[in-house]
Amino acid sequence: MVTNEDLIKRFYSAFHAKDFAEMQACYSEDACFSDPVFPSLDAPQVRSMWEMFCKNGKDLTIEFEILESSDNSVAARWKAKYIFSATGNKVINVVDAHFIIENGHIIEHIDRFDFYNWAKQALGYTGLLLGWTSYLKNTVRKQGAKALNKFIKNRDKL
Repeated sequence: MVTNEDLIKRFYSAFHAKDFAEMQACYSEDACFSDPVFPSLDAPQVRSMWEMFCKNGKDLTIEFEILESSDNSVAARWKAKYIFSATGNKVINVVDAHFIIENGHIIEHIDRFDFYNWAKQALGYTGLLLGWTSYLKNTVRKQGAKALNKFIKNRDKL
């Protein structure tokens, strides 16, 4: 029998291998996702987000650990290391993840990380000065949504 913990290990192992199809298969058809940059994604959007990250994150490496597991949820922590393409800055982002699992698939996935710490690394001086503001967070969210929509549109043209 596959446990919830096994499912999340499968998900992060696929992420480490940049196997977005395997990551996508871990989600239910009506899954939802949220993090500080992508606050409200549905299942097709979250599948596309991971595909975009895997395809565009040539230098991306991740590490993960399972923190807690229960009948229908798993808590994990993962660390991403990559170069932020917009600035060329190196980022090390530590993310706390919470998953709700139903019938062997992720139905809810919430990632939390320190946006200010991320902004300082990814955006340099701008992040240092403005990373704590809702203005910068909203700007980054808009840019993230625009990049994801462009990725989906270009992928669907193929």
